Amino acid sequence: MKHASMRRSREDRAFIALDWILVLLIFVCVAYPLWYILVMSFDGDIYNTSVRLFPRSFSLNGYVAVFNYTKIWSGYWNSIVYMVLGTAVNMVVTICAAYPLSRRDVRGRNFISLLFAFTMYFSGGLIPSYLLISSLGMIDTLWAMIIPGAMSVYNMIVMRTYFESSIPGDLREAASIDGCNNMVFLLRIVLPLSTPVLAVIGMYYAVGHWNSYFNALLYLNDYRRYPLQMIIREILVINSVDSNAMADYDPEAASAMMERMEIMRYSLAVVASLPMLILFPFVQKYFVKGMMIGAVKG
Repeated sequence: MKHASMRRSREDRAFIALDWILVLLIFVCVAYPLWYILVMSFDGDIYNTSVRLFPRSFSLNGYVAVFNYTKIWSGYWNSIVYMVLGTAVNMVVTICAAYPLSRRDVRGRNFISLLFAFTMYFSGGLIPSYLLISSLGMIDTLWAMIIPGAMSVYNMIVMRTYFESSIPGDLREAASIDGCNNMVFLLRIVLPLSTPVLAVIGMYYAVGHWNSYFNALLYLNDYRRYPLQMIIREILVINSVDSNAMADYDPEAASAMMERMEIMRYSLAVVASLPMLILFPFVQKYFVKGMMIGAVKG
Protein backbone atom coordinates (compact mmCIF):
# COMPACT_ATOMS: atom_id res chain seq x y z
CA MET A 1 0.00 0.00 0.00
CA LYS A 2 2.87 2.32 0.83
CA HIS A 3 4.52 1.70 -2.54
CA ALA A 4 1.19 2.19 -4.34
CA SER A 5 0.70 5.46 -2.50
CA MET A 6 4.19 6.64 -3.48
CA ARG A 7 3.59 5.55 -7.08
CA ARG A 8 0.34 7.49 -7.26
CA SER A 9 2.05 10.48 -5.70
CA ARG A 10 4.75 10.42 -8.35
CA GLU A 11 2.17 10.08 -11.08
CA ASP A 12 0.26 13.04 -9.66
CA ARG A 13 3.40 15.15 -9.54
CA ALA A 14 4.27 14.22 -13.11
CA PHE A 15 0.74 15.07 -14.24
CA ILE A 16 0.83 18.45 -12.47
CA ALA A 17 4.26 19.21 -13.95
CA LEU A 18 2.98 18.38 -17.44
CA ASP A 19 -0.04 20.60 -16.84
CA TRP A 20 2.20 23.49 -15.85
CA ILE A 21 4.35 23.04 -18.95
CA LEU A 22 1.29 23.02 -21.22
CA VAL A 23 -0.22 26.05 -19.47
CA LEU A 24 3.05 27.98 -19.80
CA LEU A 25 3.32 27.11 -23.49
CA ILE A 26 -0.25 28.23 -24.12
CA PHE A 27 0.38 31.41 -22.12
CA VAL A 28 3.45 32.24 -24.20
CA CYS A 29 1.59 31.58 -27.45
CA VAL A 30 -1.25 33.87 -26.38
CA ALA A 31 0.66 36.55 -24.48
CA TYR A 32 3.65 37.14 -26.74
CA PRO A 33 1.68 38.45 -29.77
CA LEU A 34 -0.05 40.93 -27.45
CA TRP A 35 3.26 41.94 -25.89
CA TYR A 36 4.85 42.25 -29.35
CA ILE A 37 2.15 44.66 -30.52
CA LEU A 38 2.60 46.75 -27.36
CA VAL A 39 6.39 46.81 -27.82
CA MET A 40 6.15 47.74 -31.50
CA SER A 41 3.73 50.56 -30.71
CA PHE A 42 6.53 52.24 -28.69
CA ASP A 43 9.36 51.30 -31.07
CA GLY A 44 10.80 53.85 -33.46
CA ASP A 45 12.42 51.14 -35.61
CA ILE A 46 9.15 50.13 -37.28
CA TYR A 47 10.66 48.44 -40.35
CA ASN A 48 12.66 45.97 -38.28
CA THR A 49 10.00 43.46 -37.27
CA SER A 50 12.30 40.82 -35.79
CA VAL A 51 11.43 39.01 -32.57
CA ARG A 52 11.99 41.24 -29.54
CA LEU A 53 10.95 41.68 -25.94
CA PHE A 54 11.59 45.42 -25.54
CA PRO A 55 11.62 48.46 -27.87
CA ARG A 56 14.96 49.07 -29.53
CA SER A 57 14.36 52.82 -29.72
CA PHE A 58 11.57 54.35 -27.64
CA SER A 59 9.20 56.55 -29.62
CA LEU A 60 5.69 57.94 -29.22
CA ASN A 61 5.32 58.89 -32.88
CA GLY A 62 2.72 56.18 -33.45
CA TYR A 63 0.44 57.45 -30.69
CA VAL A 64 0.98 61.06 -31.77
CA ALA A 65 -0.07 60.15 -35.31
CA VAL A 66 -3.13 58.27 -34.01
CA PHE A 67 -4.34 61.06 -31.73
CA ASN A 68 -3.73 63.71 -34.41
CA TYR A 69 -6.06 61.83 -36.77
CA THR A 70 -9.37 63.55 -36.09
CA LYS A 71 -11.56 60.68 -37.31
CA ILE A 72 -10.19 58.48 -34.50
CA TRP A 73 -12.00 60.57 -31.88
CA SER A 74 -15.34 60.50 -33.68
CA GLY A 75 -14.96 56.76 -34.25
CA TYR A 76 -14.13 56.24 -30.58
CA TRP A 77 -17.19 58.16 -29.47
CA ASN A 78 -19.46 56.36 -31.94
CA SER A 79 -18.18 52.95 -30.81
CA ILE A 80 -18.77 53.83 -27.16
CA VAL A 81 -22.34 54.95 -27.93
CA TYR A 82 -23.04 51.84 -30.01
CA MET A 83 -21.55 49.59 -27.33
CA VAL A 84 -23.39 51.12 -24.36
CA LEU A 85 -26.77 51.54 -26.03
CA GLY A 86 -26.51 48.31 -27.99
CA THR A 87 -25.56 46.26 -24.93
CA ALA A 88 -28.46 47.75 -22.97
CA VAL A 89 -30.91 46.84 -25.74
CA ASN A 90 -29.35 43.37 -26.05
CA MET A 91 -29.69 42.66 -22.33
CA VAL A 92 -33.31 43.82 -22.14
CA VAL A 93 -34.36 41.78 -25.19
CA THR A 94 -32.39 38.70 -24.10
CA ILE A 95 -33.82 38.75 -20.57
CA CYS A 96 -37.36 39.24 -21.89
CA ALA A 97 -36.91 36.18 -24.12
CA ALA A 98 -34.91 33.95 -21.76
CA TYR A 99 -36.96 34.30 -18.59
CA PRO A 100 -40.38 33.24 -20.00
CA LEU A 101 -38.76 30.32 -21.83
CA SER A 102 -37.17 29.18 -18.55
CA ARG A 103 -40.59 28.90 -16.89
CA ARG A 104 -41.94 25.36 -17.08
CA ASP A 105 -45.51 26.64 -16.77
CA VAL A 106 -45.30 28.58 -20.06
CA ARG A 107 -47.20 26.74 -22.77
CA GLY A 108 -45.44 26.14 -26.07
CA ARG A 109 -42.03 27.15 -24.76
CA ASN A 110 -40.31 24.21 -26.47
CA PHE A 111 -41.81 25.15 -29.84
CA ILE A 112 -40.85 28.81 -29.37
CA SER A 113 -37.32 27.74 -28.41
CA LEU A 114 -37.19 25.67 -31.59
CA LEU A 115 -38.17 28.73 -33.65
CA PHE A 116 -35.36 30.71 -32.02
CA ALA A 117 -32.87 27.91 -32.68
CA PHE A 118 -34.00 27.74 -36.32
CA THR A 119 -32.70 31.27 -36.90
CA MET A 120 -29.21 30.18 -35.79
CA TYR A 121 -28.91 28.01 -38.91
CA PHE A 122 -31.11 29.74 -41.47
CA SER A 123 -31.58 33.43 -42.27
CA GLY A 124 -33.17 35.55 -44.94
CA GLY A 125 -29.84 36.46 -46.50
CA LEU A 126 -27.86 39.65 -46.95
CA ILE A 127 -29.96 41.33 -49.65
CA PRO A 128 -33.35 40.80 -47.93
CA SER A 129 -31.82 42.05 -44.68
CA TYR A 130 -30.58 45.20 -46.38
CA LEU A 131 -33.96 45.77 -48.05
CA LEU A 132 -35.69 45.36 -44.69
CA ILE A 133 -33.40 47.85 -42.95
CA SER A 134 -33.83 50.26 -45.87
CA SER A 135 -37.64 49.97 -45.84
CA LEU A 136 -37.64 50.68 -42.08
CA GLY A 137 -35.73 53.91 -42.73
CA MET A 138 -32.74 52.90 -40.62
CA ILE A 139 -30.02 53.33 -43.28
CA ASP A 140 -27.34 55.73 -42.05
CA THR A 141 -28.85 55.92 -38.56
CA LEU A 142 -27.83 54.85 -35.09
CA TRP A 143 -30.44 52.06 -35.03
CA ALA A 144 -28.89 50.29 -38.01
CA MET A 145 -26.02 49.35 -35.69
CA ILE A 146 -28.26 48.12 -32.87
CA ILE A 147 -31.60 46.70 -34.04
CA PRO A 148 -30.36 44.03 -36.53
CA GLY A 149 -28.38 42.34 -33.76
CA ALA A 150 -30.73 43.07 -30.88
CA MET A 151 -30.43 39.51 -29.57
CA SER A 152 -28.06 36.58 -29.90
CA VAL A 153 -29.97 33.30 -29.74
CA TYR A 154 -26.94 31.52 -28.28
CA ASN A 155 -26.70 34.05 -25.44
CA MET A 156 -30.44 33.73 -24.86
CA ILE A 157 -30.12 29.94 -24.54
CA VAL A 158 -27.25 30.33 -22.07
CA MET A 159 -29.25 32.77 -19.96
CA ARG A 160 -32.36 30.58 -20.11
CA THR A 161 -30.30 27.59 -18.94
CA TYR A 162 -28.99 29.61 -16.01
CA PHE A 163 -32.50 30.67 -14.99
CA GLU A 164 -33.69 27.06 -15.18
CA SER A 165 -30.83 25.57 -13.17
CA SER A 166 -30.22 28.33 -10.61
CA ILE A 167 -33.64 29.79 -9.80
CA PRO A 168 -35.74 27.13 -8.00
CA GLY A 169 -39.46 26.96 -8.66
CA ASP A 170 -40.16 26.91 -4.94
CA LEU A 171 -38.72 30.41 -4.70
CA ARG A 172 -41.26 31.70 -7.23
CA GLU A 173 -44.10 29.96 -5.43
CA ALA A 174 -43.04 31.48 -2.10
CA ALA A 175 -42.81 34.92 -3.70
CA SER A 176 -46.26 34.58 -5.27
CA ILE A 177 -47.75 33.66 -1.88
CA ASP A 178 -46.32 36.94 -0.55
CA GLY A 179 -48.10 38.82 -3.34
CA CYS A 180 -45.16 39.14 -5.73
CA ASN A 181 -46.20 39.25 -9.38
CA ASN A 182 -44.09 38.04 -12.29
CA MET A 183 -42.48 41.39 -13.10
CA VAL A 184 -41.54 42.12 -9.49
CA PHE A 185 -40.19 38.59 -9.11
CA LEU A 186 -38.01 39.05 -12.20
CA LEU A 187 -36.68 42.48 -11.24
CA ARG A 188 -36.20 42.01 -7.50
CA ILE A 189 -35.35 38.33 -7.16
CA VAL A 190 -34.28 36.72 -10.42
CA LEU A 191 -31.95 39.42 -11.74
CA PRO A 192 -30.11 40.06 -8.44
CA LEU A 193 -29.51 36.30 -8.16
CA SER A 194 -28.28 36.12 -11.77
CA THR A 195 -25.34 38.54 -11.57
CA PRO A 196 -22.78 36.04 -12.99
CA VAL A 197 -24.69 35.27 -16.16
CA LEU A 198 -25.70 38.91 -16.65
CA ALA A 199 -22.05 40.00 -16.37
CA VAL A 200 -20.81 37.33 -18.77
CA ILE A 201 -23.52 37.87 -21.38
CA GLY A 202 -23.16 41.64 -21.06
CA MET A 203 -19.42 41.32 -21.67
CA TYR A 204 -20.04 39.16 -24.74
CA TYR A 205 -22.43 41.73 -26.16
CA ALA A 206 -20.11 44.65 -25.35
CA VAL A 207 -17.12 43.02 -27.05
CA GLY A 208 -19.27 42.16 -30.04
CA HIS A 209 -20.43 45.75 -30.45
CA TRP A 210 -16.94 47.13 -29.96
CA ASN A 211 -15.45 44.87 -32.65
CA SER A 212 -18.39 45.16 -35.04
CA TYR A 213 -17.80 46.73 -38.43
CA PHE A 214 -19.89 44.68 -40.89
CA ASN A 215 -23.19 46.40 -40.16
CA ALA A 216 -21.47 49.77 -40.48
CA LEU A 217 -20.01 48.67 -43.80
CA LEU A 218 -23.50 47.79 -45.05
CA TYR A 219 -25.79 50.40 -43.55
CA LEU A 220 -23.70 53.54 -42.89
CA ASN A 221 -22.67 56.01 -45.57
CA ASP A 222 -21.77 59.03 -43.44
CA TYR A 223 -18.20 58.70 -42.10
CA ARG A 224 -19.22 60.81 -39.08
CA ARG A 225 -21.26 57.82 -37.89
CA TYR A 226 -18.50 55.26 -38.50
CA PRO A 227 -17.41 53.19 -35.47
CA LEU A 228 -13.75 52.91 -34.57
CA GLN A 229 -13.30 49.63 -36.44
CA MET A 230 -14.36 51.27 -39.70
CA ILE A 231 -11.89 54.10 -39.13
CA ILE A 232 -9.13 51.54 -38.54
CA ARG A 233 -10.14 49.73 -41.73
CA GLU A 234 -10.00 52.99 -43.62
CA ILE A 235 -6.52 53.73 -42.32
CA LEU A 236 -5.04 50.29 -42.88
CA VAL A 237 -6.78 49.22 -46.08
CA ILE A 238 -7.72 52.31 -48.07
CA ASN A 239 -4.47 54.16 -47.32
CA SER A 240 -2.54 51.07 -48.41
CA VAL A 241 -4.37 51.02 -51.75
CA ASP A 242 -3.87 54.77 -52.21
CA SER A 243 -0.15 54.54 -51.48
CA ASN A 244 0.28 51.71 -54.00
CA ALA A 245 -1.55 53.73 -56.65
CA MET A 246 0.48 56.84 -55.80
CA ALA A 247 3.82 55.02 -56.03
CA ASP A 248 3.79 55.15 -59.86
CA TYR A 249 3.85 58.93 -60.16
CA ASP A 250 4.94 60.22 -56.73
CA PRO A 251 7.23 57.72 -54.97
CA GLU A 252 8.18 60.11 -52.16
CA ALA A 253 4.57 60.84 -51.18
CA ALA A 254 3.75 57.14 -51.37
CA SER A 255 6.73 56.32 -49.15
CA ALA A 256 5.67 58.96 -46.59
CA MET A 257 2.11 57.58 -46.54
CA MET A 258 3.35 54.03 -46.09
CA GLU A 259 5.63 55.10 -43.23
CA ARG A 260 2.78 56.93 -41.51
CA MET A 261 0.55 53.90 -41.90
CA GLU A 262 3.21 51.58 -40.45
CA ILE A 263 3.71 53.93 -37.49
CA MET A 264 -0.02 53.94 -36.76
CA ARG A 265 -0.62 50.21 -37.28
CA TYR A 266 0.50 48.92 -33.89
CA SER A 267 -0.57 52.00 -31.94
CA LEU A 268 -4.07 51.67 -33.37
CA ALA A 269 -4.28 48.08 -32.16
CA VAL A 270 -3.36 49.16 -28.61
CA VAL A 271 -5.70 52.16 -28.57
CA ALA A 272 -8.61 50.12 -29.94
CA SER A 273 -8.13 47.42 -27.28
CA LEU A 274 -7.98 49.73 -24.25
CA PRO A 275 -11.74 49.95 -23.44
CA MET A 276 -12.13 46.16 -23.37
CA LEU A 277 -8.97 45.75 -21.30
CA ILE A 278 -10.32 48.28 -18.81
CA LEU A 279 -13.78 46.68 -18.72
CA PHE A 280 -12.69 43.05 -18.34
CA PRO A 281 -11.27 43.20 -14.76
CA PHE A 282 -14.64 44.38 -13.44
CA VAL A 283 -16.43 41.25 -14.70
CA GLN A 284 -13.56 38.77 -14.44
CA LYS A 285 -14.72 37.36 -11.10
CA TYR A 286 -18.03 36.32 -12.66
CA PHE A 287 -16.49 34.49 -15.61
CA VAL A 288 -15.59 31.24 -13.84
CA LYS A 289 -19.11 30.79 -12.50
CA GLY A 290 -20.75 32.16 -15.62
CA MET A 291 -18.79 29.91 -17.98
CA MET A 292 -19.83 26.82 -15.97
CA ILE A 293 -23.52 27.45 -16.62
CA GLY A 294 -25.26 24.19 -17.33
CA ALA A 295 -22.12 22.10 -16.72
CA VAL A 296 -23.40 20.76 -13.38
CA LYS A 297 -27.06 20.31 -12.56
CA GLY A 298 -28.46 19.50 -9.18
